[in-house]
Amino acid sequence: MANIKSAKKRVLVAEKKNMQNKMIKSQLKTDIKKFNAAAESGDKAATEAAMKKTVKAIDKAASKGILHKNTAANKKSAIMKRANEAK
Repeated sequence: MANIKSAKKRVLVAEKKNMQNKMIKSQLKTDIKKFNAAAESGDKAATEAAMKKTVKAIDKAASKGILHKNTAANKKSAIMKRANEAK
């Protein structure tokens, strides 16, 4: 454990940010799973709504630096492709 006050604070701040990032990644994975389930069900309205929510979550994660911008683009591309196949 750190001895200096500023180092102790950095440990606490890093731990807090790590939990926030983990929460956002977990929610993103859940959104992707919900989109895949909607796409498999064949319901166009549900697929469209899930696609919009998932793409928004991916953009948000990329803007916060949780996902790399190319990873985000790749995920969005796969989701758009799957949504267009479902239509």
